[in-house]
Amino acid sequence: MNPFTFNTAKSITFGAGAIGRLGEIVQATIGARVLLITDPGLMTTGIVARAKASLEGAGVSVALFSKVQADPPEATILEAVAQARGAGVDGIVGLGGGSSLDVAKLVALLARGEETLKEIYGVGKIRGHRLPLVLVPTTAGTGSEVTPISIVTTGTSEKMGVVSPVLLPDVALLDPELTHGLPPHITAATGIDAMVHAIEAYASASPNNNPVSRNLATQALTLMGRALLVAVRDGSDAKARAEMLLGSMLAGQAFANSPVAAVHALAYPLGGHFHIPHGLSNALVLPHVLRFNMVTAPAAYSELAPFAFPDLANLEGQARAAAFCDRLEALSADCGLPQCLREMNVPQDFLPTLAADAMNQTRLLVNNPRAVTEADALAIYQAAW
Repeated sequence: MNPFTFNTAKSITFGAGAIGRLGEIVQATIGARVLLITDPGLMTTGIVARAKASLEGAGVSVALFSKVQADPPEATILEAVAQARGAGVDGIVGLGGGSSLDVAKLVALLARGEETLKEIYGVGKIRGHRLPLVLVPTTAGTGSEVTPISIVTTGTSEKMGVVSPVLLPDVALLDPELTHGLPPHITAATGIDAMVHAIEAYASASPNNNPVSRNLATQALTLMGRALLVAVRDGSDAKARAEMLLGSMLAGQAFANSPVAAVHALAYPLGGHFHIPHGLSNALVLPHVLRFNMVTAPAAYSELAPFAFPDLANLEGQARAAAFCDRLEALSADCGLPQCLREMNVPQDFLPTLAADAMNQTRLLVNNPRAVTEADALAIYQAAW
């Protein structure tokens, strides 16, 4: 067995109604003053008000930063850092989807003033410490509450990552009730995103691909394979919502330690240039990347198939791997997601630019089970178009 390292959040609290415990958890973990980081859309749902009520009921003073946007730019992070410093907070609470949680991680680090954002892009570049941090996801997709990764939009379109165990929170608090109000299209896109995390973690060529991550990935696919379509069609199904949120977290733990690969590498330019939501970007390229990988590395997909789709156990080898790709594509369609890039107004003559940009995602491409050239990336985009 190869040596490996596995890191995750220090503490995980899961359960319906767990948001009511946020105040006591923050009081014990952080202290009396926090910056609550979220997004404008969540402000209209009542969830932020519930979080604030729990915090203030426990005697915690709350400063609010609610300007997080999808694919957060550097300027948003730096504005939140300035607010955290100005308010003299003891720690940070992130509440929302992956973007809010990613911003919260970086603010918790940068608010101490020990390093700058530009110094920490890449893997293992953080040298300082962070403020205490509690993360509360409101979507079942990114798994950001248990990952050591924050994604930032730099310049006009390119995304870069900060990767370090320092970003893992002190507490991840997961309340499935917070996901009940998600619209079907967001449920679908974030759900496919979480399934991609499990799939890529299991098949990753990373030297840190490990048995813990692989077992988490298979359990995640078991939960989400049966729950996603139910949650899309009936957003108030408590069992499906709980299974999606738990599955997303398990997949997050898996890929936090056995990193994702070409699906994400090709999805990032779509988000950067066309502001296609990350989960949907993943869904659009997923079957085409897997079919590319399957030419030389079908075994992982054949092994995974019955966990997500139990009836595929009747098939074997390459046939089962191929059926797995087909079923993932069909699941995306059944969930009502767009199925090709042209539906998202991506011009065909822009595909070479996307392919060139994808090659910049070396942090991800190195984990792919099959080497990807720029010509390969272009062919995948063309298949997805």
